[in-house]
Amino acid sequence: MGTPIPIHPRELQQRLEQGEPIQLVDVREHAELELAQLPHAVLHLPLSRSQEWLADLERLLDRHRPIAVLCHAGIRSLQFGTWLIEQRGCDQVWNLEGGIDAWSLEVDPAVPRY
Repeated sequence: MGTPIPIHPRELQQRLEQGEPIQLVDVREHAELELAQLPHAVLHLPLSRSQEWLADLERLLDRHRPIAVLCHAGIRSLQFGTWLIEQRGCDQVWNLEGGIDAWSLEVDPAVPRY
Protein backbone atom coordinates (compact mmCIF):
# COMPACT_ATOMS: atom_id res chain seq x y z
CA MET A 1 0.00 0.00 0.00
CA GLY A 2 1.49 3.33 -1.06
CA THR A 3 1.21 6.62 0.71
CA PRO A 4 2.04 10.06 -0.69
CA ILE A 5 5.17 11.75 0.59
CA PRO A 6 4.28 14.66 2.88
CA ILE A 7 5.68 17.96 1.64
CA HIS A 8 5.66 21.22 3.58
CA PRO A 9 4.43 24.33 1.78
CA ARG A 10 7.84 26.04 1.93
CA GLU A 11 9.58 23.01 0.43
CA LEU A 12 7.05 22.82 -2.39
CA GLN A 13 7.47 26.54 -3.08
CA GLN A 14 11.27 26.14 -3.25
CA ARG A 15 10.99 23.23 -5.66
CA LEU A 16 8.58 25.18 -7.87
CA GLU A 17 10.88 28.22 -7.85
CA GLN A 18 13.80 25.98 -8.86
CA GLY A 19 11.80 24.90 -11.90
CA GLU A 20 11.20 21.27 -10.95
CA PRO A 21 8.65 19.72 -13.32
CA ILE A 22 6.00 19.23 -10.63
CA GLN A 23 2.40 18.67 -11.65
CA LEU A 24 0.13 20.48 -9.18
CA VAL A 25 -3.27 18.84 -8.75
CA ASP A 26 -6.00 20.62 -6.80
CA VAL A 27 -8.87 18.34 -5.75
CA ARG A 28 -11.04 21.00 -4.10
CA GLU A 29 -14.45 22.07 -5.33
CA HIS A 30 -14.93 24.90 -7.86
CA ALA A 31 -16.18 27.31 -5.17
CA GLU A 32 -13.09 26.60 -3.04
CA LEU A 33 -10.79 27.22 -5.98
CA GLU A 34 -12.49 30.57 -6.58
CA LEU A 35 -11.90 31.55 -2.93
CA ALA A 36 -8.20 30.75 -2.84
CA GLN A 37 -5.68 29.37 -5.27
CA LEU A 38 -1.95 29.08 -5.70
CA PRO A 39 -0.15 31.52 -8.00
CA HIS A 40 0.98 28.53 -10.07
CA ALA A 41 -0.64 26.51 -12.82
CA VAL A 42 -2.71 23.69 -11.37
CA LEU A 43 -4.75 20.87 -12.79
CA HIS A 44 -8.16 21.18 -11.17
CA LEU A 45 -9.72 17.76 -10.55
CA PRO A 46 -12.56 18.22 -8.06
CA LEU A 47 -13.14 14.87 -6.39
CA SER A 48 -16.92 15.22 -6.40
CA ARG A 49 -16.85 15.45 -10.20
CA SER A 50 -14.47 12.56 -10.86
CA GLN A 51 -16.91 11.00 -13.33
CA GLU A 52 -16.21 13.99 -15.60
CA TRP A 53 -12.42 13.65 -15.70
CA LEU A 54 -11.56 10.08 -14.67
CA ALA A 55 -11.54 8.69 -18.23
CA ASP A 56 -9.04 11.41 -19.25
CA LEU A 57 -6.68 10.99 -16.30
CA GLU A 58 -4.00 9.14 -18.28
CA ARG A 59 -3.87 12.05 -20.72
CA LEU A 60 -4.06 14.73 -18.03
CA LEU A 61 -1.33 13.41 -15.69
CA ASP A 62 2.09 11.99 -16.44
CA ARG A 63 2.46 9.28 -13.81
CA HIS A 64 6.25 9.31 -14.19
CA ARG A 65 6.63 13.01 -13.24
CA PRO A 66 6.28 14.28 -9.67
CA ILE A 67 2.70 15.08 -8.66
CA ALA A 68 1.85 17.36 -5.72
CA VAL A 69 -1.77 17.05 -4.64
CA LEU A 70 -3.48 19.74 -2.61
CA CYS A 71 -6.83 20.53 -1.04
CA HIS A 72 -7.96 22.82 1.77
CA ALA A 73 -6.34 21.04 4.73
CA GLY A 74 -4.55 17.99 3.29
CA ILE A 75 -7.09 15.22 3.90
CA ARG A 76 -8.75 14.87 0.48
CA SER A 77 -5.38 15.29 -1.21
CA LEU A 78 -3.94 12.48 0.90
CA GLN A 79 -6.79 10.20 -0.14
CA PHE A 80 -6.44 11.06 -3.83
CA GLY A 81 -2.65 10.79 -3.68
CA THR A 82 -2.93 7.32 -2.16
CA TRP A 83 -5.35 6.34 -4.92
CA LEU A 84 -2.92 7.64 -7.59
CA ILE A 85 -0.15 5.46 -6.18
CA GLU A 86 -2.22 2.33 -5.61
CA GLN A 87 -4.56 2.41 -8.61
CA ARG A 88 -2.58 4.35 -11.24
CA GLY A 89 0.96 3.35 -10.36
CA CYS A 90 2.21 6.92 -10.11
CA ASP A 91 5.91 7.03 -9.29
CA GLN A 92 6.22 10.09 -7.06
CA VAL A 93 3.23 11.65 -5.32
CA TRP A 94 3.42 14.35 -2.67
CA ASN A 95 0.67 15.56 -0.38
CA LEU A 96 0.78 19.25 0.55
CA GLU A 97 0.74 19.11 4.35
CA GLY A 98 -1.92 21.40 5.75
CA GLY A 99 -3.19 22.12 2.25
CA ILE A 100 -3.76 25.55 0.82
CA ASP A 101 -4.55 26.83 4.30
CA ALA A 102 -0.97 26.08 5.39
CA TRP A 103 0.31 27.63 2.15
CA SER A 104 -1.51 30.86 3.10
CA LEU A 105 0.06 30.83 6.56
CA GLU A 106 3.59 29.74 5.68
CA VAL A 107 4.29 30.89 2.11
CA ASP A 108 1.89 33.47 0.72
CA PRO A 109 -0.49 35.44 2.95
CA ALA A 110 -2.01 36.94 -0.21
CA VAL A 111 -3.74 33.59 -0.75
CA PRO A 112 -6.98 34.00 1.21
CA ARG A 113 -7.84 31.68 4.06
CA TYR A 114 -11.33 30.28 4.37
